[in-house]
Amino acid sequence: MLIIIFIIAHWYASLFFQTVFLHRYAAHSMFEMNRFWERTFFVGAWISQGTSYLNPFAYAYMHRMHHMHTDQIQDPHSPHHSSNIVKFMLNTYRYYSLVKNREITLQDGIDVNIPRWIAFEKISESWISRLLWAGVYIVIYLLFAPNIYWLALLPIHFFMSPIHGAIINWFSHKIGYRNYKQDNDSTNLFPIEILLGGEALHNNHHAKPWRANFASKWYEFDPSFLAMKLLHSFKIIKLNPNSLNK
Repeated sequence: MLIIIFIIAHWYASLFFQTVFLHRYAAHSMFEMNRFWERTFFVGAWISQGTSYLNPFAYAYMHRMHHMHTDQIQDPHSPHHSSNIVKFMLNTYRYYSLVKNREITLQDGIDVNIPRWIAFEKISESWISRLLWAGVYIVIYLLFAPNIYWLALLPIHFFMSPIHGAIINWFSHKIGYRNYKQDNDSTNLFPIEILLGGEALHNNHHAKPWRANFASKWYEFDPSFLAMKLLHSFKIIKLNPNSLNK
């Protein structure tokens, strides 16, 4: 039972920081926050993502490129350029690494207003950090798993962030429904978006990338927007007025 709770907690904690901090804040600037809270989110992302911690700059830059060139040859993570989901994840990781390590020329204007904390990033992205988090997961399983077979679930924890990204960016360009006709293949995956923090309302997001609430129809639900409204009410973040426009 404790392992099930750990899996659920890790899934949603990692998802929260990926969609709210990396996606909606770093990539889209849907809200503002002061330096203290920004660094708190940096640390929260590191704790929640652990072994699969994503560099906010590389994530945000890559996602902006995705919006600019959705499903075209310049798109860094379109499923149409890979024959299967494993190759898709590897190709995405390659591009992410090139951006993170500055091994490609960055396009002017795409890298503006992305949060950086270089000193902390060196720690959170280090192999020592990733191996320590892997050790934490293994110890938790050794202490609380009913039997050794549960260890087969450890890769989910090791690759939590890429798993989230792959589900959304692979399936939300291949299956699902569309509320908006666009020049790309983005789709919505109702009711899967509830399990993915609203991220799987992908067609809605591509149609209105400035909008903080990814839900458009009455039956769609974006739990991350609800969390952002709560953070806004506590004055932890300040939602940008433009992000609330329909």
